[in-house]
Amino acid sequence: MQERIFKGFWGWKVKVPFWRNWFVVGRLGALVILPACGMGGETVVAIASHPVEPDITYVVTHDGALKTTNGGAGWRRIFTGMSQSRVLTIGIDPTRPSTIYLGTKDDGVYMSYDGGRNWLPRRAGLDDVRVTAEVQNIAFVPGTRPHVFLATAMGVFESDDEGMTWRKRMAGITDVLMVTILAVDPQRPEIMYAGTSGGVYKTTDGARTWVPFNTGLIPPGFVTSSRSLGVTALVIDPQKTEVLYAGTLDGLYKTVDGGRSWTRIGTGLSDQFISSAAFDPLNPEILYVGGRAGVFNSRDGGKTWEPKNEGLASRNILALAASRAAPGVVYAGTNGGGLYRNRQGGPAWERMPLNAQ
Repeated sequence: MQERIFKGFWGWKVKVPFWRNWFVVGRLGALVILPACGMGGETVVAIASHPVEPDITYVVTHDGALKTTNGGAGWRRIFTGMSQSRVLTIGIDPTRPSTIYLGTKDDGVYMSYDGGRNWLPRRAGLDDVRVTAEVQNIAFVPGTRPHVFLATAMGVFESDDEGMTWRKRMAGITDVLMVTILAVDPQRPEIMYAGTSGGVYKTTDGARTWVPFNTGLIPPGFVTSSRSLGVTALVIDPQKTEVLYAGTLDGLYKTVDGGRSWTRIGTGLSDQFISSAAFDPLNPEILYVGGRAGVFNSRDGGKTWEPKNEGLASRNILALAASRAAPGVVYAGTNGGGLYRNRQGGPAWERMPLNAQ
């Protein structure tokens, strides 16, 4: 087997999906691309549950996007009108849930008005992203008019016309370029947080300007170095919005003051690479995080953690999502092991075969 070496920019050892059955391992500034083996199932990189209809769920795999309307009994591929670009992320407009956005690798964004039956390209203003980078995450501002943000490897982009045009919003984010995830304050939508390859940035004016909020997260002067901390997951407590959790390449962090200071938690987790996180929508004291060692659950705001891996064929977790329409239901997407569902905090995960038509 021949290894392919690429220069990296994070100093920690990481293992992340790259393409189909390949993964990336990085250490000390080098990335090694190797074939994955031993799973033989679907790799699920993103999950979006419908905010109102409990039986409707969307997933993104390395082969595209799929939708179920019957609680997982059957799945349909939703490709019509799209290019062959790899899909990386999906977002459902919470106020217009038939409107779906897909973020791709090197081809910008596609939008569907009809729940994924047909897709329209939405690329104006995304030339940099189409040529060189990926759309990593999609975030929506609650309200009566369409308002959506993208986290991309070329920065933050905003649209308020259903993706017809995009504007770059990076004022104040000068030390890094890659934005991995966005989180919008559900009570004060002018406040947003951006997880980046160099920590967390915050805006209080709707992304017009950003300020680094890294005290306790990254030492001063480290943001531009290979020792900076890449943020891979970022979630806001839906009730106490000054409380956030940041999953990183090397640990889990919590803030209780809107990002002014961060404290490392979860040091007892068996693996400190955190790829995803999700709150229980009815009880934000209940938090799920996932990484290379599986899913972990806290019921006391991150003070203590328990593994929750029974039934998982793969413990390499790439995506977590809690259903708002079906309280107590959590979905987990794995690297090579498919999609799983847990109901009401039960002891085991239920496999959901992606028998797409």
